[in-house]
Amino acid sequence: MLSVEEARARILAPLRPTPAEVVSLAVAFGRVSAEPIVARRTQPPCDVSAMDGFALHAVDGRMGARLTVIGSAPAGHPFAGRVGPGETVRVFTGSVMPDGADAVLPQEDAKDEGSRIVIGEAVRDGQHVRRAGQDFSEGVALAPAGKRLTARDIGLAAAANHPWIAVHRAPRVAILATGDEIALPGEALPPGGIVSSNAHALGALVRAGGGEVTLLPIVRDDAAAIAEAAEAARGMDLLVTTGGASVGQFDLVQAGLERLGFVLDFWKIAMRPGKPLIAGRVGAVPILGLPGNPVSAMVCAILFLLPAVARLTGQEGETLASEEARLGAAVAANDGRADHLRARLSRDGAGRLVVTAFPRQDSSLMRLLAEADALIVRPPHAPALPADAAVPVIRLDRLGI
Repeated sequence: MLSVEEARARILAPLRPTPAEVVSLAVAFGRVSAEPIVARRTQPPCDVSAMDGFALHAVDGRMGARLTVIGSAPAGHPFAGRVGPGETVRVFTGSVMPDGADAVLPQEDAKDEGSRIVIGEAVRDGQHVRRAGQDFSEGVALAPAGKRLTARDIGLAAAANHPWIAVHRAPRVAILATGDEIALPGEALPPGGIVSSNAHALGALVRAGGGEVTLLPIVRDDAAAIAEAAEAARGMDLLVTTGGASVGQFDLVQAGLERLGFVLDFWKIAMRPGKPLIAGRVGAVPILGLPGNPVSAMVCAILFLLPAVARLTGQEGETLASEEARLGAAVAANDGRADHLRARLSRDGAGRLVVTAFPRQDSSLMRLLAEADALIVRPPHAPALPADAAVPVIRLDRLGI
């Protein structure tokens, strides 16, 4: 069986970012830049005031000095003249600094005498002036290619005068749930049946990762029906199946896909939950076959599907960010499979991150996965560890899922 790391590397290796498209800045949030975002202007474009007050020569800014007010320069209305010795111009935050002025006296430090002011605090050269290009200059790269754009990035791109942004097309991901026993939420259940949760959970995960989702109809345990349903995924960037990935009599996903020319890469991983996982392709469409057990499917999706979607969007996706936490309770020794224990996070008196595994880790317990803040990663053959030992954790609260 493959290790988690090797399996992830093999899943990601054949994936390529989707083509670039140009979209309005208004809809670019959450997309991944396909090329560097380069400033189209200098910000600020000229020296501006950082305060409401009076623009003047710093050499005239002695405490008690009287200056003649020769005009006003509201933001967006620069003063047309020049500030000479003993003169000042009323300015506001964002006002263009008048010619001849090199400092700003805050209005609270000036006594207004109508046509003149009296300086209440001495002024230094450059005081409360934002210099041209202080934020960025035209031609400077503000964000690299391959960055998922945040609200802050959108604001920066707007300030840099970008109405449009080149981003990778959102990956198109089809999700196919299989099984005679499952039905969609709200539908009548077959005898002994259960509600299908995987397709909706996986769809939400894909959307959180930046993909577009097509939920295919549930398919019964029949190889021909699976092949027919999978045929609908032609042209998709990724087909994800759930259920039928093991070796039971009714685990027929591989058999169905083989009718379409499926090429298998691997299908077993040394991990828990989620040992059976199919990876391969049908023609140009990569296939990721997840277990039918809902907890196993979601843990596998976190470890493999989320990085795959990241790679398709134009990001690297090789690793999931983990951080160190202290165990809130002891954990037992591990066998030859990597364990991913659902756990809660807290802080101790010293502010350290503490992670405590739920006492029950049965893979049927979906509620515990929903309540978990993190997964404790236990490598194969890891020894028993006492409380307060350091362990790596994958923080679910930081994955957006």
